[in-house]
Amino acid sequence: MVTKHFNDSFERISEEKRNRILSTAISEFANRGFTSANTNTIAQKAGISVGSLYKYFETKEDFFLTVVDHGITQLEKTLESVLSMDLDLFGKIEKIIRIIQTHSRINQDIIRLYNEMTTESNYELITRLSGELESLSAKCYIEMINLAKKEGTISSDVDSNLSAFLLDNIFMTLQFSYSTVYYKERMKIYLGEDIFDKDEDVVAGVMKVIRRALGG
Repeated sequence: MVTKHFNDSFERISEEKRNRILSTAISEFANRGFTSANTNTIAQKAGISVGSLYKYFETKEDFFLTVVDHGITQLEKTLESVLSMDLDLFGKIEKIIRIIQTHSRINQDIIRLYNEMTTESNYELITRLSGELESLSAKCYIEMINLAKKEGTISSDVDSNLSAFLLDNIFMTLQFSYSTVYYKERMKIYLGEDIFDKDEDVVAGVMKVIRRALGG
């Protein structure tokens, strides 16, 4: 369960106001990073006072943790819905890749926030974030692979934990590649200038690699 990083007063305000504060903060943190993000700017753009902001959150770090949790939870809910579908392992993986292609383009600030989180130099902050946000996806992917082994979809000698880790890294890299400038340019270097017009080719190519790696 994700730890709550906000005061009860934040839960008592309207959902519209909470979403306005969080969406404004996602943009600020994604574009400026944790250290450079300005809470005064966030408060002003969200239409609240800085004093109110610090009634909701004890520290800037707690505010950032809440914002990251909100942003990543939106994507995780989408991905988790795939895991309950009546598809085999490879069907689920393909569905996740297609969702990533769509979601990352529409919600670029959320993905850029996730990218910013992974490059943050604050060791304590990153430790808290990774422990809270990665545990759920790790558990889901490991269970998904174990089930595939039991059903005979993939080789029984596949290392479930390592495979889940590598899968998650593929998913994460794809998210960044469809939403952040550096990773977009990197993808074009490897796959060509027109790669973002070839979604089906990306899906087919990634699935071929994953099938062969897992013995499917």
